[in-house]
Amino acid sequence: MSMIRDLRAAVRPSRISLRKETGPYDTTRDPSTPSAVVDCAVYRDGARVDSGRPLPPHEAMRLVRRDGGFVWIGLHEPTEAEFSGIAAEFGLHPLAVEDAVQAHQRPKLEPYDDTLFTVFKTIHYVEHDRLTANSEVVETGEVMCFTGRDFFITVRHGGQGSLRALRHRLQDDPDLLAKGPSAVLHSIADHVVDGYVAVADAVQDDIDDVETEVFSPGRRGGVSRGVDSARIYQLKREVLEFKRAVAPLQRPMQLLSERPMRLIDPDIQKYFRDVADHLVRVQEQVVGFDELLNSILQANLAQASVAQNEDMRKITSWAAIIAVPTMVCGVYGMNFEYMPELHAKYGYPVVMSITVCICLGIHRTLKRNGWL
Repeated sequence: MSMIRDLRAAVRPSRISLRKETGPYDTTRDPSTPSAVVDCAVYRDGARVDSGRPLPPHEAMRLVRRDGGFVWIGLHEPTEAEFSGIAAEFGLHPLAVEDAVQAHQRPKLEPYDDTLFTVFKTIHYVEHDRLTANSEVVETGEVMCFTGRDFFITVRHGGQGSLRALRHRLQDDPDLLAKGPSAVLHSIADHVVDGYVAVADAVQDDIDDVETEVFSPGRRGGVSRGVDSARIYQLKREVLEFKRAVAPLQRPMQLLSERPMRLIDPDIQKYFRDVADHLVRVQEQVVGFDELLNSILQANLAQASVAQNEDMRKITSWAAIIAVPTMVCGVYGMNFEYMPELHAKYGYPVVMSITVCICLGIHRTLKRNGWL
């Protein structure tokens, strides 16, 4: 574990230089500022307090304690050392801090004293021209949220799920932002679940394509041979990954929408019900995807079995036809002196004609019975 932390610390300067170019947070202005901080701002009365420069977390908290409002800090994949200062400043629980740093957590909602710790799984649809046995359909990430009375901290893991656009949208809605940290929590939950809806629609298109290929006749008899079972199984695995992100979130959304909480504004709690409804709809879709893919996979395997049986019948039919001339040639190759038609002038064409007629009769019978 220490080797991994040392490696991440070694590559951290490249990420700092990238942020200096893009400008979300210039960490060179204050050496004490953690390099994982993407943005840090104070909000008061629904508006961002413009200090003329990016605020270090400790200074932002000092302004909040002096003038009111709340601070919103966004971090991306912080190390334990980078997050320890912020955790101490805001009094975050060690267990929640450990979960936020380690990542790979299930969606959950946990109260810690005066802090609400929430974990969301973000889902991103990976564009692809054609589904293959190795295609990645969904890519997951995580957003951990610490909700306090006067602070809101987001810890993001993964390359997708940036919250910058969401922050800008909230800043354009001062009435909602004036509700405090709980409004930000609702917006993130709504943003994550809306992402689920979009991914579910895209996955539905992939499933429709596979279903069409499986049940479209690829040759006589209505048996399709153009779908690899590994493609269906890969899509099923991606749907299960989607399901692991959606299903555990139902209980946290139910608690946020139904149970009164000190850190959640009652006016904001009503909006969580809408998020919970959307989540239920996505959950039903994902369960339906899983069941449909099971049916498609079974149908494809049945079609493959039918195709193999059809091939075996054809092989057996041709073997039966070829057996007739093979037997005749074998009999006449035994070098006996007294053989029927052996010394007759027309013996050879007569035997060959009889052999051909028998082969044609067998072929016609097998074809009439559907074996050829």
